[in-house]
Amino acid sequence: MRHLGWFMGLCVSACSVGAQTYPTKPIKLIVPFAPGGPNDFLARMVGQKITEQVKLAVAVENRGGAGGTVGMDAAARAPGDGYTLVMAGSSNMAVAPGLYAKLPYDAIRDFTPVINVAHVPYAVAVNPTVPAKTVKELIAAARAKGLSYGSSGTGSMSSLAAELFKSMAKADIVHVPYKGTAPALTDVMSGQIDMMFADLATIQPHVGSGKLRALALCGSKRLATAPSIPTIMESGLKDYMIEPWFGVAGPANVPRDIVARLNLVIGAGLKSADVQQRLNTLGYEAIGGSAEQFAATIKSDIAVYARIIKAAGIKADL
Repeated sequence: MRHLGWFMGLCVSACSVGAQTYPTKPIKLIVPFAPGGPNDFLARMVGQKITEQVKLAVAVENRGGAGGTVGMDAAARAPGDGYTLVMAGSSNMAVAPGLYAKLPYDAIRDFTPVINVAHVPYAVAVNPTVPAKTVKELIAAARAKGLSYGSSGTGSMSSLAAELFKSMAKADIVHVPYKGTAPALTDVMSGQIDMMFADLATIQPHVGSGKLRALALCGSKRLATAPSIPTIMESGLKDYMIEPWFGVAGPANVPRDIVARLNLVIGAGLKSADVQQRLNTLGYEAIGGSAEQFAATIKSDIAVYARIIKAAGIKADL
């Protein structure tokens, strides 16, 4: 027993040394989309904060393709040593498992959650000619005459947010998929379609110009940046909630001490004034929290989106 105790103490000591010395070389942070999107912006912001604190470079590598699954698969296949990370998002880590029958990675088994970085508030907006200024009026209008909604594509976050709303509201709303958010919003503003679920930051400028009317937020609470907009939850559909997120993960089996180190460093960066300001400008909200909390969110959201996808009969191929 004495020998066993000595051995366990040696292991704990070795782990502590690992945490203190990590990292000793540059870190690669994979972005599973092309440059310019939210994953890319958040990855470069996080990379900068890691560099500031550990004094080593973080190389952001864009590996787009197949809805983000190519980059996620590349990250999953990397060594679990803490030197390859990925800026994952709800779409490729929580939605993809229920959407694609042949996903090349397992979102739970093949990754080590590190920290949830930011939440992207979603909202529902309508063309001003739609006779609805509240969620209850929107549901009544949909039940009375039927409405149409645009999305950035079948299986996209905007389509899933709408499908959950349709199911809970028991309303007939016809889906019109587009190849991206911009063309869908253009047709909502022109009156070709009636409504859309999209990130609030994209919607707000058009609300200010009078081309759209924002009815409600999809998340769990009101936002300090838009206090007058209620949530769908408080507007009558009490169990409705869609909160897309972006977070940092590593391949499977990243040592716990390295995860703790990364979580501490990135979490501190998220609390800095410059990061808070940059996120607010884009309409994002910093999340942070523990790796365990992030893991729980991923697991819970996989189940949520799988139910929405199954109920709506959505099928997609890579």
